[in-house]
Amino acid sequence: MKERQILCISPCTQSTVPSSFSSLSAMDRVSVFKSTVLFLAFFFSCFLILPANAWALQSHGAPEGLYVHQMAHVFFFLALVYLYWDISRSSFSGRGWVYLKIFCVLMLFWNIVAFVGHAVAIHIDVHIVPEAGYLHSRIQGPITLHKAIFFITKFDHLLAVPALFFLYIGMRSLYRSSIKQHAGKAKR
Repeated sequence: MKERQILCISPCTQSTVPSSFSSLSAMDRVSVFKSTVLFLAFFFSCFLILPANAWALQSHGAPEGLYVHQMAHVFFFLALVYLYWDISRSSFSGRGWVYLKIFCVLMLFWNIVAFVGHAVAIHIDVHIVPEAGYLHSRIQGPITLHKAIFFITKFDHLLAVPALFFLYIGMRSLYRSSIKQHAGKAKR
């Protein structure tokens, strides 16, 4: 009787389900793994090299998309408040934790600015007309409070970029302090 190859999803032993991969030597397994990784890297790099359209902004359809997006801002805001509170009440000390708290504060302000910008955008038509790129945009007159707030909230990256920088240096500082801690324990 011919032995059948079965793809087993549940935990099975080698004796019950023969595998063609298990019969390969260690060198052959490495070779198969390397060729698979190389194929996948080539396959996914084609998407990076030849993208169709990569839009930086996502427009939401109907009001439902905006509602979900605004709810995401609210949940992110609450998560940042909890993170800041948790860091403040704990006994964590060090520069990394201070940088992480600065990240939380900047992202809280970014979240407020983005939320307000989305809310104001509902009340105006497109009044920012790009002439020769993003830095040369202008508001069409007459200038109202809604248009001015909308324009100001488009500079939210002035909060988001420094916040992400503080996140980076905070994580780097925490990583370095943990490496020093483990090195000190290893010497003992």
